[in-house]
Amino acid sequence: MSYNKLGALRFVEENDVKFIKLQFCDIFGELKNISISSKQLSKAFDEGIALDASSIKGFGTIEDSELFLFPDPTTLSILPWRPQHGKVARLFCDIKTADGKYFEGDSRYILKRTFEKAKEMGYVFKVGSECEFFLFKTDQEGKPTLEPSDKAEYFDVSPLDQGENTRREICLTLEEMGFEIETSHHESAHSQHEIDFKYDHVIAAADNILSFKTVVKIIAQRNGLYASFMPKPLANTSGSGMHINMSLYKDGENIFDTKPGKQMPETAEYFIAGVLAHVKEMCAITNPIVNSYKRLASGFEAPRHITWSFKNRSCLIRVPYTTSGYNRIELRSPDTTCNPYLTLSLILSAGLDGITKKMKLMAPLTSNAYTLTPTELEALSIDTLPQSLYEALSCMKSSDFVRETIGDHLFTHYLGLKLEEWNIYNQTIHEWEIQNYL
Repeated sequence: MSYNKLGALRFVEENDVKFIKLQFCDIFGELKNISISSKQLSKAFDEGIALDASSIKGFGTIEDSELFLFPDPTTLSILPWRPQHGKVARLFCDIKTADGKYFEGDSRYILKRTFEKAKEMGYVFKVGSECEFFLFKTDQEGKPTLEPSDKAEYFDVSPLDQGENTRREICLTLEEMGFEIETSHHESAHSQHEIDFKYDHVIAAADNILSFKTVVKIIAQRNGLYASFMPKPLANTSGSGMHINMSLYKDGENIFDTKPGKQMPETAEYFIAGVLAHVKEMCAITNPIVNSYKRLASGFEAPRHITWSFKNRSCLIRVPYTTSGYNRIELRSPDTTCNPYLTLSLILSAGLDGITKKMKLMAPLTSNAYTLTPTELEALSIDTLPQSLYEALSCMKSSDFVRETIGDHLFTHYLGLKLEEWNIYNQTIHEWEIQNYL
């Protein structure tokens, strides 16, 4: 249920909510929060709650560090795992400066801005995500290990799937928070799982991804396990991605709808062409860590070829078939370590750019992209995603599209911090080097 300010205050009072977690994220999508008592909520709505921006990655310097959190009443939700006497609730927040302007480093604001741009063009963007994760055993001190918690594989059942009870508890907790769970199952790798929740408008979808990751980690910990969203924690097996399923609405109609035997609407073709045209530039944000590129390079249905197709899972973009025809498109490259607000903002902006410029869509690829030779790829003019975080950052650095979409503040700080991260990785001596070269 969505609340306004008065409705949220009434709900908090009637449901014995004593503490409120005001949540936001840093520029990399890491969830942050500050807790207030329910008696302070009205003040938070009206005046905001101060935070030290210099202590948050990419937010500000110590000389200019005053920012304010303003809770969004439509995001009110009780946290089911907290005490039920004197309940705890959460609210996602907008971030503003001391003079009341939206903070340019707030990635949720960037997504809202892109959402409004789409709205001005007559479009509403809806998104559903497929989030994959691993459940690993912990040691005697509760620290994570790389030991799988089961030996199950794709769609296996109990007793092979020993994470089934944890997965069910995660789903029930999410449903208590208002999520509509569509499917959940064991994935291809040992101890790997997937939970899919119903699509929503793009801002709520991004909020949901952050909430989802929190719930998964908390419920896993309660069951003596460690949940990891690392894209490629284990070699020689599948990695974890976050497939983004998208549809675009105009006047209440899904304009991606294609009935069986009919040609895909031009608007859908333009949108796909726009995403494919800009996907390399936004890869440093959709796949933001060194390990992201270990997943993309490994095969195991992780796409690296900039192609699209109907049904074909070796392509970067897939147009899945349903019993009523084609009604969505699926981008298969992102992973769950991304900042969902920036990722979805860039995807939407790229699609809108394709529509505005009426970009021509390449022919769909019908063969298996993984088996194509370099000569065949060149003959088909098929490009590939960046092969490392550094290459992705180089693509982003030269992209006017990314800079214009996320703004100068985020663009500059994100690039600077990520290049620093790459340099640390690049200067580290890894175990593989010792084993092979010592």
